[in-house]
Amino acid sequence: MSYPIKSPRKLIEVALPLDAINVAAAKEKSIRHGHPSTLHLWWARRPLAAARAVIFAQLVNDPGYQQGGGFKYGKNKKEAATERKRLFKIIEDLVLWENTTNEEVLERARVEIRRSWREVCDLNKDHPQAAELFNPDKLPALHDPFAGGGAIPLEAQRLGLEPIATDLNPVPVLINKAMIEIPPRFAGRPPIGAQQKSGERLPLTRNWPRATGLAEDVRRYGAWMDAEAQRQLAGLYPPAEIDAEIVQERPELKPLLGHKLPVIAWIWARTVKSPNPAFSDAYVPLASTFVLHSKAGREAYVQPIIDGDKYRLVVKSGSPPADAEDGTKAKGRGASFRCLLSNSPISGDYIKAEGQAGRMGVRLLGIVGDGPSGRVYLSPTKKHEQVASQLSGWKAPGTIPPKLTGGTCVPYGLTEWGDLFTTRQRAVLTTLSDLVAVVRDKVKSDAINGGLQDDGIGLEAGGSGVTAYSDAIALYLGLCVSKLTSYHCCLAIWRVPEGKSGRAFGRQSIPMVWDFPECNPFMDAGGGWLGATQDCAKVLEPV
Repeated sequence: MSYPIKSPRKLIEVALPLDAINVAAAKEKSIRHGHPSTLHLWWARRPLAAARAVIFAQLVNDPGYQQGGGFKYGKNKKEAATERKRLFKIIEDLVLWENTTNEEVLERARVEIRRSWREVCDLNKDHPQAAELFNPDKLPALHDPFAGGGAIPLEAQRLGLEPIATDLNPVPVLINKAMIEIPPRFAGRPPIGAQQKSGERLPLTRNWPRATGLAEDVRRYGAWMDAEAQRQLAGLYPPAEIDAEIVQERPELKPLLGHKLPVIAWIWARTVKSPNPAFSDAYVPLASTFVLHSKAGREAYVQPIIDGDKYRLVVKSGSPPADAEDGTKAKGRGASFRCLLSNSPISGDYIKAEGQAGRMGVRLLGIVGDGPSGRVYLSPTKKHEQVASQLSGWKAPGTIPPKLTGGTCVPYGLTEWGDLFTTRQRAVLTTLSDLVAVVRDKVKSDAINGGLQDDGIGLEAGGSGVTAYSDAIALYLGLCVSKLTSYHCCLAIWRVPEGKSGRAFGRQSIPMVWDFPECNPFMDAGGGWLGATQDCAKVLEPV
């Protein structure tokens, strides 16, 4: 015999301050640092503001009068309206981004959730399973069976519930563990690693609330990896030297004569042999645009200089000519271009055939240097092209799906995962991946040298000691490396208006990209290593 459960209507069934929730959710889209979405890419993330509001409103009883099902509950119409107004104010404060870690605001919400739960428990005190199901001192758990990016279980935890998050895909499972399950194990602990600039450790007596100590160690060991990777890869990222020849071509750069500028990015375009028989030995660029930067006052563009059956590319500053915007792209949609030398059409079918035959190459369009007063756009040089072309090394195996909703690069000859990375990108990602394992051992060694005891129990086994902590730091830094792959691949994009890199996977597909940036991971032009570790740390701090 089933026994009915008595439950008043919840606030979400009656009314919500939707305008306040919508405004807060919209504002979240512009938050670039500290938001869980910056930890690692995942699709269709729910706004934290909406998740907090919905969970609260699902658990808090509506104050209106209710009768039926064997119980009476609530206030008269006037009193209920006043009480709803008070609850709405809690929601309006709760959804604000700046109140994400405001304990006074969060506790007001938790008080209301606990009060409503006790009322439900009291209504069901005669239920045969009351002791098991309706314990007024223990809030119910919240299970999200398709947790995805983790907004709902994260906010459930923030509101005092025990979250249970599951998903079929291992990536969101790892994201949820990283945000929800792991940080509480190390809450309140001081960091272990030394600060990279001074080499000193901060006093252990300093207060490290929540997961701020864990976050600080992500920063510190991330900085150690940055320095070590730069040491190992120094030759792959040469500076751009401003010599007399460059100044002669670009007189405006005379104040920088003799300077060696760190390179932020190299911008490449794919090439194929010209379909015109008269120029069949020439590889011509498939450039969707020759504009490198379009911000007013800082414009830069590529000007092709054609000499018979040869050409060179020169970067100019100032307003680009009208035809620079389209590069060598033909009018209309699809993979159709024109030959830079002969103006002959280059069809999508021809490009696919060349790509599948292994005859698609790349050509350096321009170099982005970091000058004393901002970005400096420079012409390609043989030295910088040679550094990139002389590399070799491990290439990731595995076949890319030949059909994807939204497009795939497979028809153009990029058929394996390793094809999505230049040799320099593979080198930096491999180096950082290898250093994650080194960091795990370093964390353990630093902790033991600092006087902490190792119980030998790892993170996967539920540990919370030195071994588990070293696993956790390695996990977060591993997520940072994984995040970098969407920036350090040859399907990333160069965002011309902002002069920075944009990641691949702008949508759930792997479409072809014709010109792409090869960014320096030790500079901040989108996809910088230290930026990734900083984002990770900022996500952890409020947990």
